[in-house]
Amino acid sequence: MNLTYSLHKIHDKNNCPFSEAEYSKFKFGDNDIAEKFADELFEGFIQKHEQLILAHDEIVILPSPYLAIPTASNYLSLHFKHRMNAFLYSHGKKALEESKIYRNQTYTTDYGNLDFNDRVKLIANDTYYIDSNYISGKLCLFMDDIKITGSHEYIVKKILDDHNVQGEFVFVYFAELLNKDIHPNIENYYNYFFVKDAESLATIINKPSFVFNTRTVKYILKLDRQELVTLLGYMTTNTLQELFRLAVSNNYHTINDYRENLEFINKSLTNIKTTNYGYQFTEGSARNA
Repeated sequence: MNLTYSLHKIHDKNNCPFSEAEYSKFKFGDNDIAEKFADELFEGFIQKHEQLILAHDEIVILPSPYLAIPTASNYLSLHFKHRMNAFLYSHGKKALEESKIYRNQTYTTDYGNLDFNDRVKLIANDTYYIDSNYISGKLCLFMDDIKITGSHEYIVKKILDDHNVQGEFVFVYFAELLNKDIHPNIENYYNYFFVKDAESLATIINKPSFVFNTRTVKYILKLDRQELVTLLGYMTTNTLQELFRLAVSNNYHTINDYRENLEFINKSLTNIKTTNYGYQFTEGSARNA
């Protein structure tokens, strides 16, 4: 069984069914909005699929594939899980099990501007791993924030087929593009609706609800030098350290497009550690947490 559920349907590019500004902030790490979206998604999903959920004793939730740095949809999935577990508890059912699809990303291109075929060509070069023995025979909820071309769903289904995974699969989305006359690059319109430069990103990073995700780290590592310097001037030392550690954990230091900025961040941290007052950038300064 393969089912797809989406809360919001996109039919008109000029009439978005959700807040574009909130969505952009969510995509760049606003965890409060991730929780808000997850609450809305859960309410819509359970209203339609309550009986399906209650009919199963073993349910696995899986966010979109990633290696070491979670995607924005991982935080959506986390809050959705909390709501679902409370629902299952109220019905005397077992809590959701968790798994993930490991992904080693090989590209730096922003696929938000690409069509289905180009997206599949791009992401098919990545390597994926899934624990097929763990999820086989269970109801699996594959979570993602938006379905534009269906390329990621296509890849996940291919992974399941390649590993001969048997079970029931539900693909759950916050939003879905249904009007195929709308170009897939509308995804980047949503992604960057609020985040357009270092200053706008800094307003998200400095919120207590901020969490790093893959998109935010990649965006920072591809900034031009002046924009990077500007952004670092808004960041605390602890946040800068977390950025560096996450980037290395995802092997971004081995990718040419990211290496130069990552080296600059590392040198900045070294300078901070050798002074008690913090390292002074060209614009602004790193603040000690």
